[in-house]
Amino acid sequence: MGILGWIVLGLVVGALAKLIMPGDDPGGVIVTGVLGIVGALLGGFVGRALFGTGLGDFFDLRTWVLALVGSLVVLGIYRLVAGRRART
Repeated sequence: MGILGWIVLGLVVGALAKLIMPGDDPGGVIVTGVLGIVGALLGGFVGRALFGTGLGDFFDLRTWVLALVGSLVVLGIYRLVAGRRART
């Protein structure tokens, strides 16, 4: 998958993660895209390490599921870190 594919996948999966976990997040579309791209990379890395499968083609269901799970994890961690900064 090329760079443009990663960016599109990250934007779409980041937006899906934000729909699944609604709430107030600091940042906008750029932060959502970055979190989605980082989550997709994390999902691919964990999928390859644990299950022997990584991110395949753009239209492969495993690619989207791993990227979505990774984005949800990254979004949760981001909210924990950003929430602590806002309280202090």
